[in-house]
Amino acid sequence: MRILVSGGAGFIGSHVVDAYVAAGHEVAVLDNLSTGREENVNRAAALHRVDLRDQPLVEKTVSTFRPEVVNHHAAQSEVPKSVADPAYDAQVNIVGGLNLLKACADHGVRKVIFSSTGGALYGEPDVVPADEDHPVRPLSPYGTSKLAFEQYLGTFRRTFGIDYTVLRYANIYGARQDFHAEEGRVIAIFASRMLEGKPVTIDGTGEQSRDMLHVGDVAMANLAALEQGSAGTFHVSTGIAVTVNDLFRKLALLTGYGLEPAHGPSRKGDVYRIALDNKRARQQLGWEPRVNLEEGLSLTVDYFREQVAQPRL
Repeated sequence: MRILVSGGAGFIGSHVVDAYVAAGHEVAVLDNLSTGREENVNRAAALHRVDLRDQPLVEKTVSTFRPEVVNHHAAQSEVPKSVADPAYDAQVNIVGGLNLLKACADHGVRKVIFSSTGGALYGEPDVVPADEDHPVRPLSPYGTSKLAFEQYLGTFRRTFGIDYTVLRYANIYGARQDFHAEEGRVIAIFASRMLEGKPVTIDGTGEQSRDMLHVGDVAMANLAALEQGSAGTFHVSTGIAVTVNDLFRKLALLTGYGLEPAHGPSRKGDVYRIALDNKRARQQLGWEPRVNLEEGLSLTVDYFREQVAQPRL
């Protein structure tokens, strides 16, 4: 089938593109390359350098390619940036997303697969792991904007007949993650700094915990969602909470890092402990995580070891 992937030059989106191409689909990418990289884009996929906020260009891309399915990964995805500038976050994640969704309605798109967030929707969860029916009370504008777009998908299904599947992600890690960024991406930042022998700073005590999922498993969930999960919301996760201190220790062993971590202030808008129940995805999508944490961390360290060894341009 013909699939348009917004954000397909980014960390997660590019792996989704690879999975779709490998499965024999015709794929195009819509990305403004603000955080994505052209070299991430599969050579079999056409790249359209378009900003979601540019409504005429978004409409032109959809009308020209005429996808059957749109996989929507493009986003402002930084929690601290959303706290500092919530209007910008909404311009990209809500207004930009609506530009894409309206073009889908106007040009016969059958289904939208939306990459939402699990970790930023529930606030401090009442139970861990939390399921998809847990009360939503986001701590950051980023979480609020993702939730708002989920609601728009329901509206567009009722009004225009566009099917959708919402995939609420845990914390994703793996190859192609931007390890030069200083916000989020704890595994990428820790691994790259450890490999270079640089100091590592842990936000807060390090006892805060996250549900860490390898990006290869995320790509498989997006493949399953092409034909399954109609009008459903699913956690793409492991269901296991891992502390930042544990991640530090595991990565230090893999990299041979001998320095002690420094500790900085906690980040506003971050939850303390989160893990996401994935039973619904197992039952209705036929998906489950295949890469355990130790294997995933080893693969990720190998990737960053190659990146660190390359000269920076």
